[in-house]
Amino acid sequence: MNIKNILLGAIALSMVSGVALAGALDDPDNMAPFFTDSSMKTMKPMAEFKAAFMAMPKDKQDAMMKECQDAAMSKPHAEFCGNLNTLGGANK
Repeated sequence: MNIKNILLGAIALSMVSGVALAGALDDPDNMAPFFTDSSMKTMKPMAEFKAAFMAMPKDKQDAMMKECQDAAMSKPHAEFCGNLNTLGGANK
């Protein structure tokens, strides 16, 4: 095999998998409204959490809901997804 083809394949694979790993739950701009601090360690109370979620555009709400339904994506964001799941169908 040609080394150029191997390298191009590796680059393409890394780009595709990199995009798959970065989602709505990994975007600090999406997540910041749900936390009380810049380090995003302390979640806001449920009333403020719900207000922040309802203020988001529908496409971002849908992306977050979808990612929280995926076990692999939701695991690192368990507390957030727990709160989001508590809201249930509030955004519908």
